[in-house]
Amino acid sequence: MAVSDRRGLGCGRPAEWGQRLLLLLLLGGCSGRIHRLALTGEKRADIQLNSFGFYTNGSLEVDLSLLRLGLQEKEEKPPLVGFSLSRVRSGSVRSYSNRDSQDCPLLKNSSNFLVLFLINTKDLQVQVRKYGEQKKLYISPGLLPEVPPKPEHKVTPVVGPGATAENKDKQPMVSQGRQQGTSEKDKELVLDLGHLNDSYNFSFHVVIGSRAEEGQYNLNFHNCYNSVPGKEQPFDITVMIREKNPEGFLSAAEIPLFKLYMVMSACFLAAGIFWVSVLCRNTYNVFKIHWLMAALAFTKSISLLFHSINYYFINSQGHPIEGLAVMHYITHLLKGALLFITIALIGSGWAFVKYVLSDKEKKIFGIVIPLQVLANVAYIVIESREEGASDYGLWKEILFLVDLICCGAILFPVVWSIRHLQDASGTDGKVAVNLVKLKLFRHYYIMVICYVYFTRIIAILLRVAVPFQWQWLYQLLVEGSTLAFFVLTGYKFQPAGDNPYLQLPQEDKEDVQMEEVMTDTGLREGLSKVNKTASGRELL
Repeated sequence: MAVSDRRGLGCGRPAEWGQRLLLLLLLGGCSGRIHRLALTGEKRADIQLNSFGFYTNGSLEVDLSLLRLGLQEKEEKPPLVGFSLSRVRSGSVRSYSNRDSQDCPLLKNSSNFLVLFLINTKDLQVQVRKYGEQKKLYISPGLLPEVPPKPEHKVTPVVGPGATAENKDKQPMVSQGRQQGTSEKDKELVLDLGHLNDSYNFSFHVVIGSRAEEGQYNLNFHNCYNSVPGKEQPFDITVMIREKNPEGFLSAAEIPLFKLYMVMSACFLAAGIFWVSVLCRNTYNVFKIHWLMAALAFTKSISLLFHSINYYFINSQGHPIEGLAVMHYITHLLKGALLFITIALIGSGWAFVKYVLSDKEKKIFGIVIPLQVLANVAYIVIESREEGASDYGLWKEILFLVDLICCGAILFPVVWSIRHLQDASGTDGKVAVNLVKLKLFRHYYIMVICYVYFTRIIAILLRVAVPFQWQWLYQLLVEGSTLAFFVLTGYKFQPAGDNPYLQLPQEDKEDVQMEEVMTDTGLREGLSKVNKTASGRELL
């Protein structure tokens, strides 16, 4: 069973979910980029702890305060428990995801790992083995001082031939093993492993010393005793991970997000204000759904504003402000619900064409809207938990599929409207008008398809493909696509008299007489010309 400092919602009556969610958000938003994970009764062989993009002079601190292993085979000499630090060139794809589940990565010199921390519980030592050609990836025991160093001084590594005597005195835990001199192989370091009762503990930190060592790093924990299915041995682990770049606690890909979300919030606010001005100038053709579209734009702007502020405090303090984090989650929920409701209502023609939804449309709304709200709540819960939690990856994939299903389901009302117009164009004698309306619905269908693909699929592929420092382009593509979708939807369905979409309700009204008074000559004075209506009746 996995236990984290960030609790889940649990089960209970629907009336209690709001209180539990609020409590979860207050607890979950406190740690920020300082991660604390506690697992009890864990049986996984590999635990993906975290992923972070480091610049030069960035630091990674790991404090293993508790490691309690189950029964082991004492005759096995090689250490089968430890940490691994690996670097990926693009995205966050795990470097060991394709290996054999029964193959212990700690027993071979794998090129996928830069550093292995092998925990030897028999000798109470932690062997640090470095692979590859990294030359300025400095590893030292203990944690960095709480007070950050002055800006004019860089972090001085305590491991290596150039380490000063003063720094060595500050870290008496290091006991050096073999030293290879100037050879390509890095010397093997040995750290002390603490033992208290039946648990073990130690800590270390890593400093990125040059631009050549910059990149996206993955930290993982391995317990190869659990590699064989059916022979897993439960163990307990409590670990604290603190990551930092010179500019703050944000990863390299997250540093530009504060400005990005602030700019996009201003763009959505400007779009909302412009949309309200359009509605005020065309009050005769304004429907309720027009104001719903305005509310969506403002809610999106406020959500991005709180998101930006959260990133600012995370970068400066390592954690967001609790109240602002809760406001961001609330506006995020409202934005997600309003978005799908608006798309589905426009596609079904509600308020424009009709004021009552059909049974099929009611079923779509009854399925999609609760699922979408649940998906947004679940995403918040998942994002507030640690990456190393047992069900983190599984639920994130499941909820991603649920979101895609919702995106596909909201297309059905648009498809039904298109079919209705196709059938009506050949029966009611108004082919030209219906073809214009049909073209508009087809354009909207294509817009929704493009929005879903860009924000759900293409954006994720971009995140995997670009280098670590450019992964913020993923959020730029998502928010830019959303803004473009909002603008195009507003342009297509603006409250204008010549909009073919807004002409639909007028078809059901009674025909109106069109009179033209003839006063060319005195003989025709008092006479009027009577036009025939669409039904062929003459009105005098």
